[in-house]
Amino acid sequence: MSKWNRVATVPMHRTLFSAIGRSQQRIGEVQQQMATGKKASDYAGLGNETIRNLSARTMMARQEANGAVAKGLGTTLALMDANMSGLQDAMLKLRNSLLETVGSGRGTGLQEAAEEAFQHFRTALNADGGGAPLFAGSQTDRVPFATTSLAGTAGLTPAAAFANDDVRATARVADGLDVTYGITASELGTDLLAAFRTIAEAGAIGDAPTAAQMTALGTAVGQIEQGLKTVRALSADNGRRQAQVEVLATRADERSLVLRKLIERNEDADMAEVASELVQRQATLEASYTVFSRLANLSLVNFLR
Repeated sequence: MSKWNRVATVPMHRTLFSAIGRSQQRIGEVQQQMATGKKASDYAGLGNETIRNLSARTMMARQEANGAVAKGLGTTLALMDANMSGLQDAMLKLRNSLLETVGSGRGTGLQEAAEEAFQHFRTALNADGGGAPLFAGSQTDRVPFATTSLAGTAGLTPAAAFANDDVRATARVADGLDVTYGITASELGTDLLAAFRTIAEAGAIGDAPTAAQMTALGTAVGQIEQGLKTVRALSADNGRRQAQVEVLATRADERSLVLRKLIERNEDADMAEVASELVQRQATLEASYTVFSRLANLSLVNFLR
């Protein structure tokens, strides 16, 4: 080999040394991908996908927030529905007992049935959801219906009976969409309270109700039926709102999933590809080491010998 061919190995040596350094750096990056499962350790490493991913993360956070609000509202509406359903059942049972007494003239057990129905009525109106009354409007520090006994409804007016206000709550359940919701104790209970007041003012009902009591019981039946119409209407409106919120919650979850997959596609490394690349680069690096070692033996010192 000529002197000039041997001296020419110096720039080749430098070029190969630089290539080995780059290869080692890339192997380090690939090993980092293997360890983290991510294409890059920060957004800067994503290149052109950075802005897209930041935007997708912002949108996903908003969808997740909307979905959480929708699900929370759905729970509240479901609690309202459950209490209204229980109230309807209790009042239907009382109506049937009243009709039986009116039809037979016998009042055995009716007083107890009325007392039991009143307690269901009171419990439903004062139902709690998440630490606050469900049917109190914006009032959170007191129950909306404080009367504790059937006898206490005698002479009781709605204005004196109900402590709720008429404020409705609003929840942002989707981008640009707010749902206004809320049912008050006075809406639910005014007509039904009239029935309990009628029964209470008729006096304690024994096995053989008086004629005046029979008349009062007939009146109470009509008041209960009117009250049940009100409860059913409110329940139906609440059900429609429930369905709307459920759809919005599902839609938010679906959008969040789409955005999450987009983010994962841009950020997550394909582990099979990474493993394959690591093997290939390690093999290439080993080959480079071999070539570098051979070139090192062609040094100027060896030539001068």
